[in-house]
Amino acid sequence: MREGPRRLPFRRPAGLWGRLQRLLRFRLVIPMLRSPHTPEFTARGVMVGLVWAFTPSVGLQMPLVFGTWLVCKRILNWDFSLIQGLAWTWVTNAFTILPCYYVFFLTGQVMLGKWSDLSGYQTFIRFFQSAFSPEMSLGESLRAMSRILLLDWGLAMTLGSLPWAALMGWLGYRLSLRFVLAYREARLRRMARRAARMPEKA
Repeated sequence: MREGPRRLPFRRPAGLWGRLQRLLRFRLVIPMLRSPHTPEFTARGVMVGLVWAFTPSVGLQMPLVFGTWLVCKRILNWDFSLIQGLAWTWVTNAFTILPCYYVFFLTGQVMLGKWSDLSGYQTFIRFFQSAFSPEMSLGESLRAMSRILLLDWGLAMTLGSLPWAALMGWLGYRLSLRFVLAYREARLRRMARRAARMPEKA
């Protein structure tokens, strides 16, 4: 008797990049597609989350999204998906935060006209890593990080983050709206084809 094709075992993505892809898919993409709300409501949540994600506000991004949601809902009568907003702040995470901060810094220095003070990436990374020396206590590390963000490079990074936050928020809204609409239209077509194949009841 001839055997049918064997089903290949499911393999989880290997390595750090594979785990990150899986995390993003299950935490960001699938909840966005399965949201029961309108596509616009979901896309607005993605937009707000990305706007705050692309600011130098690490550790405060989720509270800032929540505060934005409260103000928009209670005062401005403008609502968005809080869950999507909170989730999409994780686009900037432990793996991406330093490259993003470096881009913010360079953009801010250019906007301020400080062309002669454009530190290289390795210098930038070493400067940040100095705030997390193993010999330093948690309080000392937090004070050093606060000094970097508020005094040393804070103005350049905050100013430089504004165009990126606006761009990523706009792109997030447009692309997520298109993505959700396309997914729902494809699902409706699949359901229609499935219904057409079902035999009519007598």
